[in-house]
Amino acid sequence: MTELNEKPGWTFLTNHAHVLLCVVMEPEARVRDIARQVGVTERCVQRMLADLEQAGYLTRVHHGRRNFYEVHDNLPLRHPLESHATVGALLRAVLQQGGRASTRIGQPDVANRPMCELSSGNRSTESAQPGL
Repeated sequence: MTELNEKPGWTFLTNHAHVLLCVVMEPEARVRDIARQVGVTERCVQRMLADLEQAGYLTRVHHGRRNFYEVHDNLPLRHPLESHATVGALLRAVLQQGGRASTRIGQPDVANRPMCELSSGNRSTESAQPGL
């Protein structure tokens, strides 16, 4: 068993999934906050946000000097083994607290929620295959 502050050698979810979870859990998070939680650089988070946006899992909305991201949880997971399930199902499963799912997931207006305020910055156009 690893300590809470120690990063495990591997995890069941990809960093793309971790970034998406951070967007859902921390509506006021900045790129640097997400990077710290996931354990990657800010540049990696920017690239993963761009990947998720390009694949349709997020929509970026500019508001002043900040970006907000709308999560589209009705889309299927990308790998053929789990493509029968949606991103929302994954988020609900991971975010369950005390026997009930997070109130931010599965609401009727979920296409407009959750939104996460993130630092503006140049987004990488490199495309990696996110493997949620």
